[in-house]
Amino acid sequence: MSNLIVLFSLKDQSQREAYEEWARNTDLPTVTALPSVDTFKVHRVAGLFGTDEAAPYQYVEIIKINSIDQFGADVSTDTMAAVAGEFREFADNPIFMLSNDIEAN
Repeated sequence: MSNLIVLFSLKDQSQREAYEEWARNTDLPTVTALPSVDTFKVHRVAGLFGTDEAAPYQYVEIIKINSIDQFGADVSTDTMAAVAGEFREFADNPIFMLSNDIEAN
């Protein structure tokens, strides 16, 4: 299974409520409905474990992808282009990492 992990902070800290409302009502339902996506979670980072230091990112998104080829086709639609454009209005230099699960024997 492949995963897309996205790390980001908001461009404007005063937009937290607006971003989270958009994530709940637009991003999560739209991405979750893609045929190539098994699950999609958005996590607000609470802090760094064992320290009072601020985390380097405010949010982590994890998208579990069942077909990377289909995902490429799914995100190439006009609908996803619009969602991606809205995401870019909120996210400050997001980092997109592709990963593969390591399963126990």
